[in-house]
Amino acid sequence: MTRPAKPINPILKQLLELGPPLLFFVVYLRIRDNSYDWNGTEYSGFIVATLVFVPILLVSIALLWGLTGKLSRMQVFTAFMVIFFGGLTAWANDERFFKMKTTIVYGLFSVLLGIGLLRGRSYLAYVMSEMLPLRDVGWMILTRRLTLFFAVLAVGNEIVWRTMSTDTWVKIETFAFPALMFAFLWWQIMALQPYLIEEDTKDDAAAP
Repeated sequence: MTRPAKPINPILKQLLELGPPLLFFVVYLRIRDNSYDWNGTEYSGFIVATLVFVPILLVSIALLWGLTGKLSRMQVFTAFMVIFFGGLTAWANDERFFKMKTTIVYGLFSVLLGIGLLRGRSYLAYVMSEMLPLRDVGWMILTRRLTLFFAVLAVGNEIVWRTMSTDTWVKIETFAFPALMFAFLWWQIMALQPYLIEEDTKDDAAAP
């Protein structure tokens, strides 16, 4: 994970990142009404789809690692959470564990960013500074907004999986949450333009 990063086709990168959730959605749709017996225990189509999703995600992450030469902290964290909660779901034969994963992930992000804010720091800048060159004040604004946004998503996931059908949760998990995240981040990038560090400014500062 310390190898120098290598360039990768952006379309291929998007396919490897978005492919596993979409494949989970397709597999779930095909087997959601089925039940599977293994060693005398009956498993629903949702749980089997969850178990299929785990190796698909790991293969995707491994391919990204092989192609780029590195893994992000987010990818490692995602892999851990999927393996842990996917295994827990199968072991307990209870789909609620996998549904709660989303709440825990978003909630943990909100808590960690909030801890950084209480310390007067932006942990987000530590993770994303290379991708988005912002001044310190811009990072603090973005961190406060993302802290609240992740908290809202965590609460939203709890409401969805506890009050709606599994079909509805799978659709929202696969499409709605990622779309909301993309729209929110795009809005923030546009709104925080005044805090962007321009290349010319960085070059001037580096000049003797």
